[in-house]
Amino acid sequence: MKFLHQCPAPAKLNLFLHVTGRRDDGYHLLQTAFQLIDHCDLLDFDVRQDGQVLRTNDVPGVPADSDLIVRAARLLQQKTGTTLGADLTLHKTLPMGGGVGGGSSDAATTLMALNHLWQTGLSRAELMLLGLQLGADVPFFIFGENAFAEGVGEELQAISTPERWFVVIEPGVHVPTPAIFSSRELTRDSKPVRIADFSSNAENYWRNDLQTVACAMFPQVDEAIQWLSQFGNAKMTGSGACVFCAFADESAADKVITQMPGRWKSWKAKSLNQHPLVDLLQR
Repeated sequence: MKFLHQCPAPAKLNLFLHVTGRRDDGYHLLQTAFQLIDHCDLLDFDVRQDGQVLRTNDVPGVPADSDLIVRAARLLQQKTGTTLGADLTLHKTLPMGGGVGGGSSDAATTLMALNHLWQTGLSRAELMLLGLQLGADVPFFIFGENAFAEGVGEELQAISTPERWFVVIEPGVHVPTPAIFSSRELTRDSKPVRIADFSSNAENYWRNDLQTVACAMFPQVDEAIQWLSQFGNAKMTGSGACVFCAFADESAADKVITQMPGRWKSWKAKSLNQHPLVDLLQR
């Protein structure tokens, strides 16, 4: 096979996110529940015989050499010693700096697709370990299922989540993750929970420890949460800026979208049980 086109890189939502401590190296210890949703970036991969890795299109604000998809492809080359290369085309839909994992998901899809195209033969566990060098969320997307995560986000256990729809608001600001994690106001001592606690308790019991800091630094995030909270348990995902609320069916999500203030970009998405690329690569 010489190419794979329209490969999905789905978004994720953090159904909760607790900061339970900090390691000596500065990384924060987290507990979270990752939920895959069907709002995706799409990537095209065309194999090159000359070993070059080239991004074929412009992505505003992201130079090609620092793009996670280019870095992921070159990391896979370095790890496996393959002499093949690839042209990479990224059709960007997911917001950057939104907390929905766009860059990490793009990197994961790149590793999964090129491992298949280049026939480099790495296992899922090996790809996850490689992906961790690119970002803490990358292993989750390669894991390919909704997950309860611990550590810096790389210790994963599969979980079952209900089928539902989500309304997501982009408040129009870019929230820099380092600024949130370095804030003196950040709670870093949430009591650790068990996966069974998450499975058995009502979801409004859970929170995002990063949300208070983000709302103080970016009032636009707080405003979006306050507006969406009239329809349910709205919260921020990741380190922001996107906020979301869950609904039992599509029609309920549609009703909220129709009332959305025009100053925000918003969208709906359906929950996924599995990364959509898994089936594609097994065909």
